[in-house]
Amino acid sequence: MELVVLKFGGTSVANIPQIKKIALKVKKEVSLGNKVIAIVSAMSGVTNDLIELVKNTSEIPSYSEYDVVLSSGEQVTSALLAVALEDLGIKARSWLGWQVPIITDRTYGKAVIEEIKTEKINKSLKKNDVAIVSGFQGVSKENRITTLGRGGSDTSAVAMAASFSADRCDIYTDVDGVYTTDPRIVKSAKKLDVITYEEMLELASQGAKVLQTRSVALAMKYGVNLRVLSSFEDTPGTCIIREDQNMEKSEISGIAHSLNEAKITLSGVSDQPGQAAKIFGALAKYSINVDMIVQSSSINQEATDITFTIPETDLALAEKTIKQLKKKIGFKKFLTNTNVVKISVVGNAMKSQSGIANTMFETLAKNQINIHVISTSEIKISVLIDSDYNELAIRALHSAFGLDARLM
Repeated sequence: MELVVLKFGGTSVANIPQIKKIALKVKKEVSLGNKVIAIVSAMSGVTNDLIELVKNTSEIPSYSEYDVVLSSGEQVTSALLAVALEDLGIKARSWLGWQVPIITDRTYGKAVIEEIKTEKINKSLKKNDVAIVSGFQGVSKENRITTLGRGGSDTSAVAMAASFSADRCDIYTDVDGVYTTDPRIVKSAKKLDVITYEEMLELASQGAKVLQTRSVALAMKYGVNLRVLSSFEDTPGTCIIREDQNMEKSEISGIAHSLNEAKITLSGVSDQPGQAAKIFGALAKYSINVDMIVQSSSINQEATDITFTIPETDLALAEKTIKQLKKKIGFKKFLTNTNVVKISVVGNAMKSQSGIANTMFETLAKNQINIHVISTSEIKISVLIDSDYNELAIRALHSAFGLDARLM
């Protein structure tokens, strides 16, 4: 007997027929003698509809009330799946985040899980009930509903698996695993049987949408046995494993891309100590993540240009925040560019192989693709380029690193 956490994304529970199919997957686990905690997202498209409702009601809504509205989508799905299971003769109960409870901080819209109480659900599991938990949500210590941000149901699932010491955590989605790149762009992309936590974390953080970044970080921290599976096909999927379980692997794992990028350049910043701290400290107060950063000083070192990237969705808030600091920072121009895309080459091979950066830059140069910004980590190289060259760059790099699969 195992305790398993099963997470079903929006496309997996898109409609009633699909919810009934998911119920059969849960029933199969129960028939094997396993105890099941199911985490569900809102039905496909529902969260976007809820966002529009809020926008049509107010241009500047209360963040806390915004979370109350958005969390309602998962509430519907969890109850519908419980009903579908009961119809199959399986004892089930839906749980909202505040009922578990999943306790978070007060960062509405991007809440961080602080603790998950296990007592109530453990009692339910001992009665052989299936626990169906609404993903994406929690409750603050002030007893207000919070949400974890887009893709937060993945985080809910991994956090539950860690808190309950689950034997495995299966993430069911609309793809049958993790690919070397987006198969909609590169038809010859290969599905990976295994990938390390570190590589998956880099791919997710650089734009791969199979798993939410925070969920991978949590899985790596707590050693959660994580798999990505298809809700629509009966295939093995992809296992996310520790690096020491894959010691012989010495190649590039994949190419990720992120279209949600905005480049900001502050020109003519007074070249004094503490300027960067003022800029990025102000952005951090609003939980705006800064990614790629380049600083270039003038010849006389009296002024400097600071270029960095942020999510495009945060651009308006970032611009307002930085312009309020203009007198303190002393920059001359505030320049933005949203016609950019971030392309990242990811793989543990970078730890032991030379020439990977050269291959990447030569490939882009041969295709007349100009690079705006470069950033690196131990297992990743990212470049910012014009978005017009997105697909060309991905296809060219995918081939250059030998990732193309043979097509029948």
